[in-house]
Amino acid sequence: MSRYSSISILFNLRVYAVTLLCLLASVSVADQQEDMKVLQENIQQLQKELKSIQGERSELQKNLQKSETEVGELLKRIEQINRNLKDQNNQLKELQQERETLQGAKRSQQAEVAKQVASAYQLGQQSQIKLLLNQESPERVSRMLKYHQYFLAARAEKLAAYMATLEQLDELEPRIAAKTLALGDSQKALQARHTELKQRQKDRQQALAKINSTLKNKDQELRQLEEDRERLQALLQQVTHTVGSVPLPTGNEKFSSRKGRLPWPTDGKVIHRFGSPRVSGQMQWSGLMIRATEGKPVVAVHHGRVVFADYFRGHGLLLIVDHGEGYLSLYAHNQSLFKTTGDWVRAGDAIASVGNSGGQAETGLYFEIRQNGKPTNPATWLARA
Repeated sequence: MSRYSSISILFNLRVYAVTLLCLLASVSVADQQEDMKVLQENIQQLQKELKSIQGERSELQKNLQKSETEVGELLKRIEQINRNLKDQNNQLKELQQERETLQGAKRSQQAEVAKQVASAYQLGQQSQIKLLLNQESPERVSRMLKYHQYFLAARAEKLAAYMATLEQLDELEPRIAAKTLALGDSQKALQARHTELKQRQKDRQQALAKINSTLKNKDQELRQLEEDRERLQALLQQVTHTVGSVPLPTGNEKFSSRKGRLPWPTDGKVIHRFGSPRVSGQMQWSGLMIRATEGKPVVAVHHGRVVFADYFRGHGLLLIVDHGEGYLSLYAHNQSLFKTTGDWVRAGDAIASVGNSGGQAETGLYFEIRQNGKPTNPATWLARA
């Protein structure tokens, strides 16, 4: 076998290997997408099953969920409108600055054109034919003719620049008017959303007051918390069962190696720690409750994939990230969710905003880390503040 034949065979084998890897990768991606689809369907079914056993408080909880979800969506729209307003303001300022520049050029060009007119007047009747008939020296006639040519060319150039400036100003004015109108429409939309937001917040307060009125003693509160914990455990079991086979991208540092070095999910003060008592010592906290300002960003503590992003009774707007190796991080009571099920996130990515959904009296973030479905102390995983 010749040397070139060997090279050809090796080349073909490499191409085959690369093609096979690409096919396997595409199959892997397709399998992951199918797994996420199955997960979403299973979670939806689980939600229906859990709703069917909520009992007499289901209608009150339904009203609370509706109002809190609407508040979250309205706040996202308001944030988007605010971003649009900022962009429109910047664009309007740029257009106005461009207009000022053009108006300055216009004034300067007007002065230049006026000088050209004055110079033309001073030349008087010194036409090219008259210069020739004056019978002056050929050298002088030649110089004067060239001067005339330069003068006429310069005048034409300045007039052309002046006319171009006028055309730019004529084209710019409608754009400024349109931007100003769009800005006004955005401000009206923002005002309307704020008015709607106030009503939804009022609805939430009324729904929450009705729910609280049904909790007449600590036993009822304990029973509610136990039901919420069982619901969350059922959800996590479903998530673990479905996504246990979904591999995370290679090349990233493993979650287990980041112990004590994870970023905090938000800035605030820890008011309830892992293992501290709840409901007169009859329960314990399974995570950290961090008091924080409403609307403050909530960030992912490590790279992973969002496996749940929806409203969940007792936890409000809840987001769960799968980090591989059996580790999950939970972020509850959010104001708004910025990610959806199936999204990939990196450490430090904003995934939600701090709120008080789930019937909380004050704003804050409830944060858990789970390993194989069991709560573990988040404080041992997070970096020191």
